[in-house]
Amino acid sequence: MRKFPAPALAMVDSMRAAAAAEPARAIAFGGAPGSNSHQATMQFAPDALPLPCYGFEDALDAVKSGAAGAAMIPIENSQHGRVADIHFLLPESGLSIVAEHFMRITHALMAVPNQDGGFGPFSAAYSHPQALGQSREYLLARNIVPMSHADTAGAAAFVAEKGDPNLAALAPPMAAELYGLEIVEDAVEDAHDNTTRFVLLAKEARDPLKLLGELASGRETAMTTFVFEVKNVPAALYKALGCFATNGVNMTKLESYQKGASFAATRFYADAEGAPGDPRIDAALEELEFQCNSVRLLGSYAQARKRG
Repeated sequence: MRKFPAPALAMVDSMRAAAAAEPARAIAFGGAPGSNSHQATMQFAPDALPLPCYGFEDALDAVKSGAAGAAMIPIENSQHGRVADIHFLLPESGLSIVAEHFMRITHALMAVPNQDGGFGPFSAAYSHPQALGQSREYLLARNIVPMSHADTAGAAAFVAEKGDPNLAALAPPMAAELYGLEIVEDAVEDAHDNTTRFVLLAKEARDPLKLLGELASGRETAMTTFVFEVKNVPAALYKALGCFATNGVNMTKLESYQKGASFAATRFYADAEGAPGDPRIDAALEELEFQCNSVRLLGSYAQARKRG
């Protein structure tokens, strides 16, 4: 059932009511109040109205329906790789990437104290699969079984609702305060430079020429995200990548994926520095369209963190 645990419902209802009154200011995110996506939303746009949604697809649907002006979606983590299948979700949504945001991620182990005021022993810790993966060594060393939940803050609300002192949650420290849990240990992620990249999605794409004009006087760089499907011929990827190499375009991300069960053609999700209107990008994309079955732009936006 796609519903938040009881301890989160009052906050969810309050945030949804505020967003409904001013949907243009609302930014939808996947997860309960207190999740990393909630915190990323408020870091990125402190004056926005956060709109909690059960999952990533629900957040995208909120933008498509007009319930929110944008959605904040985590797409990759420095430690545990891909977060959301953005290359599946985004093309089908019809939305565009208009900004990116990087956030340092920290997890706390939190629980309900037992009768003597202590904690544990814990039979299980609930959290989003990404958080569990980012704290895998910590949990393994303590023989705590990782249990998947829809999101980190939702896991904290779930543990609070259960009231079982043998259950713990891995969630942002903010979630402990929101749901009345005690923090057993802070910063339990295995890598202390743990960082997640988020993207902001909206109905209207940014005008690439206007974006390039805005960035021309500063040190920021434009980024363009796109997906392409190579032809099922020898050296197809080599030819595709050559479009960027010969035009001096820096590709900062390339990830392959399959769509459907035919396995006849491979698709790629990519980020490149620059935007349409830049002659190098225009030439590279024109050549890419010739070399591939399909090319689809997912958005151009300002680079939030220098690559390399």
